[in-house]
Amino acid sequence: MAPRRRRSAGALPKAVNPAQAVKPAQVEPPATQTAKTGEGLYAALDLGTNSCRMLIARPKGSQFQVVDSFSKAVQLGQGLETYGRLSRSSMARTVQALQICRRKIEAHGVKRMRLVATEACRRAKNARDFLRYVRRETGLPLEIIPPEEEARLAVISCASLVSPRSEQVLVVDIGGGSTELVWIDLEDVPPGDRARAIMRLSQGFNQPDGPVPAARVVDWISVPLGVATLKDQFADVEDDAARFALMSWFFEEKLADFTPYAAGSPQDGFQIIGTSGTVTTVAACHLGLKRYDRNRVDGLTMNSGQIDAVIRSFLQLGPEGRRMDPRIGRDRHTLIMSGAAILQALMRVWPTDQMSVADRGLREGLLYAQMAADGVLEEME
Repeated sequence: MAPRRRRSAGALPKAVNPAQAVKPAQVEPPATQTAKTGEGLYAALDLGTNSCRMLIARPKGSQFQVVDSFSKAVQLGQGLETYGRLSRSSMARTVQALQICRRKIEAHGVKRMRLVATEACRRAKNARDFLRYVRRETGLPLEIIPPEEEARLAVISCASLVSPRSEQVLVVDIGGGSTELVWIDLEDVPPGDRARAIMRLSQGFNQPDGPVPAARVVDWISVPLGVATLKDQFADVEDDAARFALMSWFFEEKLADFTPYAAGSPQDGFQIIGTSGTVTTVAACHLGLKRYDRNRVDGLTMNSGQIDAVIRSFLQLGPEGRRMDPRIGRDRHTLIMSGAAILQALMRVWPTDQMSVADRGLREGLLYAQMAADGVLEEME
């Protein structure tokens, strides 16, 4: 399947060292008390190819405070590559998870919400039947969003990680069924306004000319390969190392016409931000964390040597070792190498050897977009 993409005019890379990026504003830890009426609360749910994840939060300054969350691997896209349809068992698993989400939404009295499905539902022939099934069983208003909106929401979730020194930014979101890449030109935006310029992309990638210079989306692409779908492409390759190499080169081939891949040259002023479970797992392993700590992972900068060292350690473990490794987790051990293959390909081809790690993504973007539309967020500093 060909990548979905849109191109607009823009500059080629110049440069930045992401180690100099602004320390991200931290999302508050979960609150212990919730307003019984749900006043001021927002919900955001991301139903992907592999996982169902939800956040319930309230605005706080220019950020938000999480009051409840949910995450479960539902494997909605299991068998999709082979049959082109969502299976009855995967739909039933997903509905069970969505019923838990519904109970949380009702318990908190949430009135403002956005509940979205992505690549698996975009591709499945029976996606509309699935949405009707969800509505009948849970009453939840689940909607399928297009690739451009998924990419845009991932971008605005990472706004606070953008360095004032960055003139060109590449945001990469590695999902279960697809990988979104967005190339942003900030050269004309004053350094102190660059994070805010990224947030303004919540209104759309095509920003009108105005008194304040806008972030320009040079190019974006949605590659229909994520950790689950890429793994399925090479399920018949028995050798672990060979399968990993094939996955990495296969993914790189899908980037051939993407602007920064075709025209990129190693210059200064370029920042890459990676958001996904793969990126945060690699970061946590690099830090040697025995227990995951978002505050240490979100905003971390890793170089290509550090990323390669962690990936080599995964290969040395082998499939059984990865299954038993608590750093990787039971929900991710079968997917970590396909995600690592994508990550290695990205670090191989872009004009930087460093990546900013983002423990955030579609859910956070959904929350920011809803709150910004309602005017309840303070201007980001």
